[in-house]
Amino acid sequence: MLELLGALCVLLLLVASLWPASRFLGSGSRPAAALQLCPPLPSGISRLPPALPLREKEPPVAVRCVSDPSSSSSTAGAAATSSSSSSSSSASESDAPVALICKPSALANYLLKHCATFCSYAAAPRWSWRSSALLQTAFGACCWPSDCAVHFARDHLQMSDGGIVSLDWAAAGSAPHRRRRTSSNCSSPVLLIIPNSFGKITRNVLKLCEVGLIHGYQPVVFNRRSHNGTPLSTVKLQQFGDPADLREAVCYIRYRQPASRIYAVSESTGSGLLLSYLGECGSSSYVTAAACISPIFRCQSWFESGPSWLCHWALLLYQKFNLSRYKTALGEVVHTDTLFSSCSLRALEEALFCHSGLKGDSLSAGAGGGWDSYWERNEPLRDVDEVAVPVLCVCSQDDPVRGGAQATLPLELFENNPHFFLLLTSCGGHCGFSAPGEGAEPWGPRATLEFFRATTDFFAVEERAKLAARRRGLGSTAGGRAFRDRSVSTCKRLPACAHNIHAIYSWQRSYTR
Repeated sequence: MLELLGALCVLLLLVASLWPASRFLGSGSRPAAALQLCPPLPSGISRLPPALPLREKEPPVAVRCVSDPSSSSSTAGAAATSSSSSSSSSASESDAPVALICKPSALANYLLKHCATFCSYAAAPRWSWRSSALLQTAFGACCWPSDCAVHFARDHLQMSDGGIVSLDWAAAGSAPHRRRRTSSNCSSPVLLIIPNSFGKITRNVLKLCEVGLIHGYQPVVFNRRSHNGTPLSTVKLQQFGDPADLREAVCYIRYRQPASRIYAVSESTGSGLLLSYLGECGSSSYVTAAACISPIFRCQSWFESGPSWLCHWALLLYQKFNLSRYKTALGEVVHTDTLFSSCSLRALEEALFCHSGLKGDSLSAGAGGGWDSYWERNEPLRDVDEVAVPVLCVCSQDDPVRGGAQATLPLELFENNPHFFLLLTSCGGHCGFSAPGEGAEPWGPRATLEFFRATTDFFAVEERAKLAARRRGLGSTAGGRAFRDRSVSTCKRLPACAHNIHAIYSWQRSYTR
């Protein structure tokens, strides 16, 4: 514990000493970086106002919404997306505080019209600490504020192989809850929150729970094996993109509350698990809509190149500190000397899942395949074409953990896949997005929940229009059928589970509390 506190003190001293120099040296290059991120569109592709109808074979268009401080919140979406042909308008659009990049669709137009929060993010002035990406990241990673009125009641769930994960149900109050009472008749939506892959509960997660409770959600945090105080009952850790445990946890939530919709939110490297789950399950994911806050998309290259050195060493030390509690148990399947002497995130991940231990066993079923084989099974975007629900990705251009936007953001995914929406801000760091005067509801959680509300309303409007057309005998139109049918099916129906949930689980056993 003393070593961790010492490392934290060194980290704060380095940030305090390097931030003024980095702001002074980088003050002149920031607009150029913003202009390079959004190159001019190819000839023949125009920017389409959201109010105009779309043709079926419309080329992909990057829709940019620019916040207008002088406009009211009700008209911010329409005023911010007006097209312009002058060069001065193109330059100001590149410097926009917020940009929504997606493929034109009926849902995209609906979001631009009804999600005023998307265009309400105000960039901090240069003299403010909020203009520093490192300080924004540190602010979002630490558990501030300390007076957060959210407490948790934990359910331990035993998986089919004997491992244990936990679900922390958030509740408002001044004292921790010893036991959570659930009712199968409860229809309040469930907000499933997946923290980062290192198991750190950040301020962003606490704020998501707090804002979710205010808006009538039931927030629940998914903790992987050995994370956040979850006991390690088997010598097996969850691989980076293996959604098996998450799939069983979602089945448990649906079994307990079949009348509730599920909305999933992930942050940072935890988005790899959520994207893997949505890709593998497709239209049977039980999820109505999903959001990823500061996700890491190209994870193999991220582990190989690593984030900035300051964030790299902070993540590496934190993961080693958590694994040190299980050094004796992991020694049967992992070379612990190699594990704890690793000097990079790649070396640590490779020692955990790609090498055999002293007894010839490994934490990974395909350890013999090596590093590339491991990422063939765990890359988050491996089944991205099978995702059948709307996914909002909130990212920042100055993210110090993810890296440069041009090399790390798959813009072609958002411009060609109608299920993915990229909300790109000019600043905000990694999972920070702190704005002046944000109050009790920060911009990131507020934009995420507004996306969920607008998506649900859109599906309800489309369903009513479809039913009205059937009553008139007109049938449903062909345009947009695949998107609406696949997405609504996850909201309205309960698809058959791939396994018999009653044969695997016995929810009354002592490990669930």
